[in-house]
Amino acid sequence: MTASLFRIYNADEAQKTILHRPPVGDTKVTPTLAKGIERVFGQAIDPEEAVRRILADVRQRGEVAIIDWTEKIDGIRLKSLTVSSTDIDSAYQNIAPDIREALHFAANRIRTFHQKQPGQSWLDWRSDGGALGQIVRPLERVGVYAPGGTAPYPSTLLMCAVTARVAGVEQVIVTTPGGRSGEISPVLLAAAKVAQVDAVYRIGGAQAIAAMAYGLESLPKVDKIVGPGNIFVTLAKRQVYGLVDIDGLPGPTETLVIADAHADPILVAADLLAQAEHDPMASAILVTPSQSLAQAVQVEIGRQLEELSRADIIVESLQHQSGAVICANLAEAIELNNLYGPEHLCLHVTDPWTLAGKIKNAGGIFLGEHAYEVLGDYTAGPTHVMPTMGTARFASPLNVRDFTKVISVFGLDATEAAAIAPAAQVLAKAEGLDAHAAAIRRRVNEDSTGNAP
Repeated sequence: MTASLFRIYNADEAQKTILHRPPVGDTKVTPTLAKGIERVFGQAIDPEEAVRRILADVRQRGEVAIIDWTEKIDGIRLKSLTVSSTDIDSAYQNIAPDIREALHFAANRIRTFHQKQPGQSWLDWRSDGGALGQIVRPLERVGVYAPGGTAPYPSTLLMCAVTARVAGVEQVIVTTPGGRSGEISPVLLAAAKVAQVDAVYRIGGAQAIAAMAYGLESLPKVDKIVGPGNIFVTLAKRQVYGLVDIDGLPGPTETLVIADAHADPILVAADLLAQAEHDPMASAILVTPSQSLAQAVQVEIGRQLEELSRADIIVESLQHQSGAVICANLAEAIELNNLYGPEHLCLHVTDPWTLAGKIKNAGGIFLGEHAYEVLGDYTAGPTHVMPTMGTARFASPLNVRDFTKVISVFGLDATEAAAIAPAAQVLAKAEGLDAHAAAIRRRVNEDSTGNAP
């Protein structure tokens, strides 16, 4: 059973299977997902079209559409979209003291880390008063989507909202699904209190993204939407991009563990299982030159799985998107990682720092068995909202820069303007833009009367 649960591949097999990912939006529609769409829409349509219809309806009918779609999808008719400050305060006061303390501890670690990130305004002053530079301004209003489907994620709320506050964002709002009960987890509301968000709305799925992008009577539209979600949330973010900014298009979470023969199979298995329990579509992949380690991890996964409450989710993840890859050596393991570009890269090797400089693509690098990925999920400090689906080739984890914008400053004095104008005039003519060239000529070639020749 264990062998079929967590298969062992060679490198060529792996690149055609578990190391191969379809683009976002091309995710295979499972029978369960297809059945759910048909139940809600009364016909078989793809997720992209389902999202398009929800967005269009919310844009046209606003809060009424939000309430209608929530009833169709979750079977509950909401009386209010806004969570009251009283409910938020009550949740904060009534959660267990150790959870409250842990939320504050995590928030402080996140805040401290991100306060060190650079991104200041600067001006390069010229000798006679001119200047070039940039002004960094925080975004005015940011919307955080906090998943709350199969499990609440207060940690994600903290990662997004606290980082936005560090950047100086004036208003941070949160949308999160209430599910079939209509109630939001108290720990999620407590996290909103700790992060000092301005408002929490009981809205989930594509309709939440529509609400933040288009605005409602009770919810002003935002400048940017951040936070992970299911396929409908991701597709909705893609469709509203341009009207608002987004942090990216996160797919299912993923971890790649590179381990040598000296790695502890118990800890390797524990780290893989921790990632697999997120979602049936999660990927938990081991890459190692040691066949014996891979086999020992196989056994450990089967043993540890018996102790875990989310075993059904883990089994589905391990059987379809996960496995062990046997490579020739650690150099090939690094090469496979750089081709794959995982969200999380965990280095269970004797000297992880010798490999760190060779990593080109990863959302985060976890160096050694003590710097394990679960700590990154909660209390290490950097945000756990990281690029997935291979986008680590060009994208970064959520950070302070994501919540700011840069305004360029042009304060040229007469001397510098005159020095750079001739080359600009040549380029304007080369592009066939006569008005551009004329605007330069009327300054550079003017006679003493102020008349252009």
